[in-house]
Amino acid sequence: MAKVLEGLYYSESHEYVRVEGEYGFIGITDYAQNALGNVVYVDMPDVDDEVTAGEEFGAVESVKAASDLMSPVTGVVVEVNEALDDQPELINQDAYANWIIKVTINDKAELDNLMDAKAYAQFCEK
Repeated sequence: MAKVLEGLYYSESHEYVRVEGEYGFIGITDYAQNALGNVVYVDMPDVDDEVTAGEEFGAVESVKAASDLMSPVTGVVVEVNEALDDQPELINQDAYANWIIKVTINDKAELDNLMDAKAYAQFCEK
């Protein structure tokens, strides 16, 4: 069973957002990293790029497949996780500790469109 953390918001495309104040830390879920297998590359946007809820902002490549990253919220990238440039496998080690981008969240009401931990766990069981 994939690990699902309480207190995060989850999308149907298996990204999560951890909200801290006005910021959102976006990454892929444990379920997603498990399905992908060994992550070998993470394509991230640049700082100051805008991301839009439901739209692609990058990709994760594994030995098995490449998967587009879809932003769960709209905002502006304020930081990228540069550790993933050299060590993309960190996502496999702990998908929740190794977020991909940090954004300012334009509209927190968008969070209402995402699932909580319980709903996401049920979604993954389907």
